[in-house]
Formats: sequence, C-alpha cells, structure tokens
Amino acid sequence: MKKYTIAAILMLAGSLLLSACGTPSSNETGSAQPAAGTPAQTQKVIMASWSKPITEQTNLYYAEEQGWFKEKGIDFTFVPGAGGGDAIKNILSKQADIAFTDPGSLYFALDKGEKLRVIYNIYPQNVFNIVSLKDKNIREPKDLKGKKIGVYSLSSGTRHNLLVVLHQAGLTEKDVTIVETGVSNFAPLIQGQVDATAATDTGLADAMLKGLGDVNVINVKDYLNVPSDVFVVTEETFQQKKEMLRSFLEVYKKSAEWMIQNPDAAAELALTKAIDGKDKQRNGEIIKLRNESTVSEDTDKNGLGWLDASILQEGADVYKKLGLIQNDLKLSDIVTNDLVPKK
Repeated sequence: MKKYTIAAILMLAGSLLLSACGTPSSNETGSAQPAAGTPAQTQKVIMASWSKPITEQTNLYYAEEQGWFKEKGIDFTFVPGAGGGDAIKNILSKQADIAFTDPGSLYFALDKGEKLRVIYNIYPQNVFNIVSLKDKNIREPKDLKGKKIGVYSLSSGTRHNLLVVLHQAGLTEKDVTIVETGVSNFAPLIQGQVDATAATDTGLADAMLKGLGDVNVINVKDYLNVPSDVFVVTEETFQQKKEMLRSFLEVYKKSAEWMIQNPDAAAELALTKAIDGKDKQRNGEIIKLRNESTVSEDTDKNGLGWLDASILQEGADVYKKLGLIQNDLKLSDIVTNDLVPKK
C-alpha cells in the first residue's frame, strides 16, 4: 500500500511538473487553432441593400460560398430593402453597418443633416436611361418636350434621372407629362400609353429579351455620369469600425473581380442564389451589364471602388438646382478613399 501511494504521488508530481513546464493547452493544440490567416474572432457585419438578393449581386453570394468573409473574421448578413432610402434608414437606425445605396438617397439624407461617409464606388457608371420606340423620333433630351414619359414612381431614381436629362435641355417637369407605371414600365411603352419610359440598363435588357423591338436610348451617363451605387456608412461607424470596414471592402473587391473574370460561372451561380436568376441567358446579360458598370477610367488607374468626390459633388449641385434638395452639400467632406483596397 505504501509503495502504491508513493508511485501515485510521483506520477502526480510528474504531471504537475509537465504542466508547469508548458504542456500544450487545448488552445494550443492543432485541433483548436484557427486556420492560417483566419482571425481568432469573428465580427458581425450587416449590409443593408436597396434590393432583395438579385442577379447583379452574385459576386456577394460567391464570396459567402467561398468563405472569404469568414477568412477576414466577418460574419456577414445581407438585409434586403426596397430602394436606396431603405438601406440608408437601416444604417441610421443601427439595424445595419453598411448601406448599398444610390447617390440620390445619399443626397436626401445629407440634406436632412445626417452624418454619413461614402467609402466605396460600387458602380461608377450611371445606368439609367430614357427609352422610346423608334417611330417616336426621340433621340436627344430636347425631343422629350411635350411627351408623356413613364417612371417607376415619383420617388424613384428613374424620375430623378429623368429630371437630370430634362435639365440638360433647359426643360423642367412642367414641359412633359410624367406617368407612374410601376416596375413593369415597358408594357405601357409598347402599348402606346407613354411616348418614352425612364428605366435602367438591366430593365432595358429584360425588355429586349422579351421581344421589345427597335428603340432609341438616351443614356443619362452622357449628361451626368454619377455612380449608380456606393457603399455608405454613418460617421460613427466610420470612426469606430475602420478595420472591419476595410476587411469587408477587401472581400467585396475580390468578389467583384471574380465576377468580371468569370461571368459564365456567375450566371450559373445566380440560378440558385438570386430571386430573379431562373434564366441563365438573362443572368448572363445582367452580369455583363453590371461588370461594365463596375469599371471606369478611375478604376483603371486606381483599382475597383475608387471614388471621385467631384463627380458626386456635380450630382449634388444638379439635385439642388432641380429643387430635389434644399441645402448646399460639400461632398469632399463626405467621400473618402481611405478604406478602398489599393490596386
């Protein structure tokens, strides 16, 4: 019995000695270590979109599928919306960290005194247009005078961009008749209920795939090429979560580059990820258009996401002239490239 007790004591002492000398803890074993390059902790990041999950955002679904957000320590959540204003409201109410929104919604919020920052240029190209059937002979903005023109709604980007085009020709809303047609705005055009309709490049592509005939197209970017969408955050989030935002933008840029390089794979993925992605041919057309709107001369020089404050300032000045906003905005205080991943 005495011999057994001594042996037990010696074994206990030995185990204590090994522990004191650095026996690996559970956190140091291979099974408990995070993968190389993976942060030990994750941070929840909520992105409020202007839309539901649609085909043009397939790059985000691919980033999730590949685990790119997790590699950066991000627990990513996509919050759907019904317009850029919804995305802005979600960050102002702290229901989200990042807004995927349009410049118009940004201007409206800034006009009300909200403290915001623009941190990434998602689509540098203005994708809005005015479409008419060939027999209407509407080829340039001045031809719209006296015409009946459809818009999605009076609060939509289609109306705002229509006003921009009218302004370039010295016209106002009083010089045309604006008709709310809803999102199915090409049916009234085909049926002759309107002479032209304000739409987007993807809306026009859909209509063409469904048999829309020869049309004339006035591209708004030829008159005011403000971005179609940007990432916006509150000033508070910008100051307090810069590293998180930088990591998010690195993943987003990587995913956008993937979609540019792999449009066919993106069209295939959209079949199962996007609510409007049931037709692969359509997916391919939409992705082609969004890839084109993702690049510009600035992004060629500085990489995807690069912002030009002067262009957004030009847009704000036009909005004020049109009476859409009341106050002068200084976009150089709002726009920053500090977090945009380097080329």
